[in-house]
Amino acid sequence: MLSRHLLRPSSSLLSSSSSKVHTASHDELVNFCKAELTAIQEAGTFKHERVIEGPQGVEVKVVGYDKPLLNFCANNYLGLSSHPEVIAAGKRALDTHGAGLSSVRFICGTQDIHKELEAKIARFHGREDAILYAACFDANAGIFEQLAGPEDAIISDELNHASIIDGVRLSKAKRLRYKHLDMDDLEKQLKEAQGARRRVIATDGVFSMDGDVAPLREISWLADKYQALLFIDECHATGFFGKTGRGTEEELGLGTKAELINSTLGKALGGAMGGYTTGPKAFIDLLRQRARPYLFSNSLAPPVVGQSIKVMDLLLEDNTFARTLAANVAQFRSGMKDLGFTVLGHVSHPIAPVFLGDARVASEMASAMLEEGIYVVGFSFPVVPKGKARIRVQLSAAHTKEQVDKAINAFGRIGKKLGVV
Repeated sequence: MLSRHLLRPSSSLLSSSSSKVHTASHDELVNFCKAELTAIQEAGTFKHERVIEGPQGVEVKVVGYDKPLLNFCANNYLGLSSHPEVIAAGKRALDTHGAGLSSVRFICGTQDIHKELEAKIARFHGREDAILYAACFDANAGIFEQLAGPEDAIISDELNHASIIDGVRLSKAKRLRYKHLDMDDLEKQLKEAQGARRRVIATDGVFSMDGDVAPLREISWLADKYQALLFIDECHATGFFGKTGRGTEEELGLGTKAELINSTLGKALGGAMGGYTTGPKAFIDLLRQRARPYLFSNSLAPPVVGQSIKVMDLLLEDNTFARTLAANVAQFRSGMKDLGFTVLGHVSHPIAPVFLGDARVASEMASAMLEEGIYVVGFSFPVVPKGKARIRVQLSAAHTKEQVDKAINAFGRIGKKLGVV
């Protein structure tokens, strides 16, 4: 048996090692990080985080600005992030179910409210069941490994969200990509995958950078022709896109065509945290047994679950929020078109990128808009291709007509000054 002094280092050794902060390996790491950060800054892609004092909303107080800014760059599509009923529901859940579970779901981390929320999500989407995750990134990380194995093929739009790309990489399936929204190329890839046991088409419903919409009618037709499953990520559609906010399928008149949908609670549905998969009960049950992000992550916190239940109740009762948002989208897009701006994306979608082309102009316009009290962000290469710089505007149901007009008028004044219109 080893003596105790051999099982633990002496106090003098611990003291000596803990004081040696700047080792060669430490210095190498720090120097590497500094070089990487310098390269990011020189590329013009360094991300500065503006600090908001107070709640998220259409008006926000940002550190460094004397007056509140009108927020036109959040995913708060329905304006529910600070809705009083949603906040009250979160507080009630905190009182009745606690701050957290300190457990994963299958040990002692499933509460009645988790099951209630999952049932309401499934009902909202017209599916059999749903499973909650800490985020939709986790839902995308968990689904593909169970959906497709070495005998299968996943055919993915080349501009799918990074979380879909990462999730597909975790699968051992054959991976094929088709050109963005190109149905001829999708069919080509489906033909190449005909030897697979199972074929899965994976696409965003709405692509967040341009606000363009996947042609689900054509994709669905090809899925039927080549006997493929259809997976849709609906993060930028759930709750507000389509007449009642059921998403891209509803907007395009497809009913419930996709076998599987992943989406988020962190955008339109309250804006906190959480994601989910909804689809056939048998597959959801399999995810509960095998999806690693579900099995090895803490349960979604009760206040988030409580407020999300309230959001689902509001949307299931009467989604007036979606109709209000649709009116704001129409007002903004029409007003900008009248001024001579080119606004990208689907005509009905609240992601409304104002196309400028020149990166310098996009940067100058975004800065000038901030000075006008309008919080928007410019995007240029390498976030978007060279010559495709734009300012991405995102509308909310909580914006008033007057606030939308203020943004349009500010774009008009600054656009004329910069020679854009």
